[in-house]
Amino acid sequence: MAFIAGVSSAASEGKLFLVTEQSLCVIRTGERPEVPMGPASGAIYLGAQDGVACFARALGPDEPAPPGTEVVPLRRLFAVLSDDEFGIAGRALGLIAWDRDHGFCGRCGARTERSSVERVRTCTACGHDAYPRLSPAIIALVERDGRALLARNARFPRPFFSTLAGFVEVGESLEDAVAREIEEEAAVRVGDIRYFGSQPWPFTGSLMIGFNASWVGGEISVDKAEIAEAAWFAPEDLPANIPPRVSIARQLIDDFVHRRGGTPRAQD
Repeated sequence: MAFIAGVSSAASEGKLFLVTEQSLCVIRTGERPEVPMGPASGAIYLGAQDGVACFARALGPDEPAPPGTEVVPLRRLFAVLSDDEFGIAGRALGLIAWDRDHGFCGRCGARTERSSVERVRTCTACGHDAYPRLSPAIIALVERDGRALLARNARFPRPFFSTLAGFVEVGESLEDAVAREIEEEAAVRVGDIRYFGSQPWPFTGSLMIGFNASWVGGEISVDKAEIAEAAWFAPEDLPANIPPRVSIARQLIDDFVHRRGGTPRAQD
């Protein structure tokens, strides 16, 4: 399937990605959920999938889900929706959040209006423009003697081990962010920082940029307020709980296992 992003459309209806919090309204008519069709009125145009217009709209606070639909957390729809539809749903979550958060000007407080020709909300009083923004964040798998550095975040409700990550600071390169975050969180110094891949992450409005890196010095020491524990793990001895396949963290871990001659886990 082909998706072409866009800002405006003359279509009066199309696939309607109805969003509430971090969930999506879907219908179940067959083996897999489907995105319902709906009116374009008041919705944000996302683009066209195989020539079919796609729109996003937030479900109102007291508005029930449309008849025949159910509200499903987007995380549960990974590998259930098609890859294209899951990506469009992530786009919908991000643009709905931008549209909601910038209804009033951050500079003077006046109302803003959505443009019909570009992705921007413009202040009706001072003209300040608010474009959708992504927060760049790095995530890195560090290796030492055939083992990977994984840590358990003290703030996460689920007790799983993952690769280390953090947001990029102003004026900082991605590589500098990798080195800083790893040293801040685990007291480990790294080098040979290599780009792995990227993933838009709708749940935090960020763009995750993945890297591999090599240990060059330091022993693990963590601040218990942020990192509960961290350790080096061999590919055949990974923790029982690791991130789900929806995440780039899992892709980094699976790639590490594969490169070391192992077989990545089939299940989440």
